[in-house]
Amino acid sequence: MRVRGGVVRVQGSEFWHMAKVLRLKQEDRVELFNGKGGLVEGCIQSIDKTGVDFIAQEDQKVILPQGMQWQVFAAFGTLKGGRADWLIEKCTELGASSVTPLLTERSPIISENRVDRLERVSFAAAKQCQRLHQMVLNPPIKFGTLLDHILKSKLCLVATAEAKPLLNAVNSSAKESSGLLIVGPEGADFTKKEVEMMLEAGGTAVGLGPHRLRVETATIALLATLVMWSDSQEMI
Repeated sequence: MRVRGGVVRVQGSEFWHMAKVLRLKQEDRVELFNGKGGLVEGCIQSIDKTGVDFIAQEDQKVILPQGMQWQVFAAFGTLKGGRADWLIEKCTELGASSVTPLLTERSPIISENRVDRLERVSFAAAKQCQRLHQMVLNPPIKFGTLLDHILKSKLCLVATAEAKPLLNAVNSSAKESSGLLIVGPEGADFTKKEVEMMLEAGGTAVGLGPHRLRVETATIALLATLVMWSDSQEMI
């Protein structure tokens, strides 16, 4: 549906949310988005037991991604409880372009069931924060594949212990349209050899102070700082 007057049938979990949680009714105005920048304003034409019929009252708008696109690579396969959910939720809210689970020597696995769950977490977070471009949750990659991404990137930041402060590193960087942020596994960080290989491939080591941080804490602290930094560069 791209034009005024088009009708969309909404069913399943989205219908349940609209009818039971939001308690929308006939003729209520709503906005639909497709997760790829498409946005349509319209109203509910009808509701029955299985779904909602939405009619567009304007042509579809296509909104391009805003600001610098940060791609996050994090070794969070060993996180327990809801900590991985929290990481994905906050990366979505902060505007990360994508998150890729990273398999390293000290964090070698992540279950497929967990990846499926995290995709649902990301989708729910995108709706909650009214994000038009859904964050991409990529399949897990091994360390060798990560090196290929670093080689192709013009800006790659690697979180490591005892590295120079993050802002010191990025303030001397040229403006780019995208960048990579890489965070190691829980408790043990990257091995010395892994760090050397990433830096040789073109990564820049960055730090967040003297304390050892959890994977999700480091990821969100770095991403939030980088988003604010890159937004400030747009103003210059």
